[in-house]
Amino acid sequence: MERPDDRIPSVLRFAAELVAWVATPWALSKYSWLLAVLAVVVLIGLPTVFSTPGDKAQVIVPVSGTVTILLVLLQLTAAAIGAWSAWPVYAAVLVSFLVAATLVTERRRWRWLLSEDRRTG
Repeated sequence: MERPDDRIPSVLRFAAELVAWVATPWALSKYSWLLAVLAVVVLIGLPTVFSTPGDKAQVIVPVSGTVTILLVLLQLTAAAIGAWSAWPVYAAVLVSFLVAATLVTERRRWRWLLSEDRRTG
């Protein structure tokens, strides 16, 4: 199976990641600055270190497609929960739409990540 063109899904996924990187520490900072820092380390560090071969140009620690999908789901969950916890309702609603759109557009990439015969094209 050849890697799908994911320019639009990539933009949506990156926007949701940015929201997660900002909203989650913002929400957690109400409780502990240490939790806020830990959230940034987890949300940025894990996907940087662990990636599926063929999905990123540089792979530090290769993992299965399932792990990459779970990391994306972690980011999307953090974006939604962080936005609802830290921001006004109108912003959280917009983030929820962004997360929903990302889930829809990621489906082709996720099928590719889960496929046995994964090619980068």
